[in-house]
Amino acid sequence: MSFLPLKERSFTIKIMSEKIYKLLQQGKRIDERSPYEFRKITMQTNVVEKANGSALVSVGSTRILTGIKVELGTPYSDRPNEGVFSVNAELLPLASKSFEPGPPDERGIELARVVDRCIREGKAIDLEKLCIIPGKMVYVLYIDIYVLDYDGNYFDPSVMSAMAALATCTIPKYSATGERVEGENIKVPIRDVPLSATLGIIRDRLLVDPCLVEEESLDTSIVVCLDSASNVVAIQKNSPGHIPFSLMESIINVAEEQISKIRAQFKEVVGIG
Repeated sequence: MSFLPLKERSFTIKIMSEKIYKLLQQGKRIDERSPYEFRKITMQTNVVEKANGSALVSVGSTRILTGIKVELGTPYSDRPNEGVFSVNAELLPLASKSFEPGPPDERGIELARVVDRCIREGKAIDLEKLCIIPGKMVYVLYIDIYVLDYDGNYFDPSVMSAMAALATCTIPKYSATGERVEGENIKVPIRDVPLSATLGIIRDRLLVDPCLVEEESLDTSIVVCLDSASNVVAIQKNSPGHIPFSLMESIINVAEEQISKIRAQFKEVVGIG
């Protein structure tokens, strides 16, 4: 996701921004949603047969696939009793004309970091239970996120998809001596389910889950991630525009309200939340 400064935007985008703002003043949006309403959300788990865990999440026309692969490795020297996970994100060229082939650009790197921060700071995984032999052998989780279709807001479905894949991920069981226990698997130990809400800002108005047309017209946007106790565990302002201080309380309150709705759906589909 990228934003141009107001003075560099095309005349068409400026006109659209004004239209969106006037609709928000009336409590409306261009796609007939209310300002604080998410697009339709769908979630599916175990969609990739050869992955240890996987999930496909759609928010409107934005679709995100997450696959998890688990290997054995050594822990970090400063955390010898904890397993390891890493997050990678790819913005596939087929998803949008603005995505280009090649190594991840700044948008892909930012997406991976936001998801990583939500999981890590939200203490989603009990990493100590992923330790097999302290200092020598731990589980290593590779969380790969793919943007399949993009129509605005890839942050929230990416967090949902990653958490759904983790919550349903199955890994082979090893004994305390490092030997494979044949025929037995265990679940990734989940401690919490952090989820996010992306809010767009135009002047003094807020909207939730911007579609692509809205996204291109925003002054700025902010991603708020909350744990299951509604504690703020991560915030990412992902564009150069400023956020009026007077809106910060509303931003957190709106995020909390919308995430609670997402959490209820997540729990219904995945079983935890």
